[in-house]
Amino acid sequence: MLEIIFVSIYITEFIMKVYVDPIDYWKDGYNLMDVFILVIIFLPYVVRKAKGIHYAHLNIVDGIQSLRTLKFISYIRGIQTFITAVGQTVYTVASVLILLFVLMYIFAVLGFCLFGASDRGDLENWGNLAVAFFTLFSLATVDGWTDLQKQLENRNFALSWAFTIIFILLASFIFLNMFVGVMIMHTEDSIKKFERDMMLQRHMTLMEEKQVILKRQQEDVSRLMQTQKNVDYKDFSELVENFKKTLRHTDPMVLDDFGTSLPFIDVYLSTLDNQDTTVYKLQELYYEIVHVLGLMLEDMPEAEPLEQDDEQ
Repeated sequence: MLEIIFVSIYITEFIMKVYVDPIDYWKDGYNLMDVFILVIIFLPYVVRKAKGIHYAHLNIVDGIQSLRTLKFISYIRGIQTFITAVGQTVYTVASVLILLFVLMYIFAVLGFCLFGASDRGDLENWGNLAVAFFTLFSLATVDGWTDLQKQLENRNFALSWAFTIIFILLASFIFLNMFVGVMIMHTEDSIKKFERDMMLQRHMTLMEEKQVILKRQQEDVSRLMQTQKNVDYKDFSELVENFKKTLRHTDPMVLDDFGTSLPFIDVYLSTLDNQDTTVYKLQELYYEIVHVLGLMLEDMPEAEPLEQDDEQ
């Protein structure tokens, strides 16, 4: 039952996408992957119908059904970003791998000549070029390199330490880290591009919503103007006041006036803060002036009283 439900959903999605955009649908790589998954889904039914249920390789066809899990990639943008980054690194990674292969070929020949050609050589690890390549791969991944080095030491090869250390430094610490660095660099570029696309998409969505709200406001104003013509109002202000009573606090409103923009409000609030600071400093200055004047009055000598004339 679950099989039938999911297959029906996949087929319905495919038909709807092709119906909406029948040409550009085939230009998207993820849409092509969905078509490939649909082919994989119907492959067991076709094989059972054509070859029968006792077909020898039917288990392989059933095992391929595990690729259906790739379907969720088309729904997750983050994974798509990572896959895009991996795709962009193909040429750079190929160059790094070619250099690593050349390095391994040179050391494979040296290893065979130094450690595998003599009678007391290590034929198990360096007996021929293919075995030497596999041994160098183990050294490049630094997996069990100490055991390989110990086997060379037991056979008293004098240059084994220099050979092993130089190859590990070149292959593991340089080329493999170079490979990781290239992957990280392209992944960061893809993540930044993904974030820019998301911001652009969000901005376009906001602009569309703004246009819808503005259109609705224009229709409301036109309706008000028409109402003013049909109904006897004193003036347009009275009509607007009546309209305000019908508004709710949750109704959206787009204002294009400069006085309602966020930069203007920010500047205006900063100006008010500066004015408050100026008034506070002037107040402190006035208090200081009053205090100084009070001290000056205290230091002034008292005026002598005028002698009244007894005769007067």
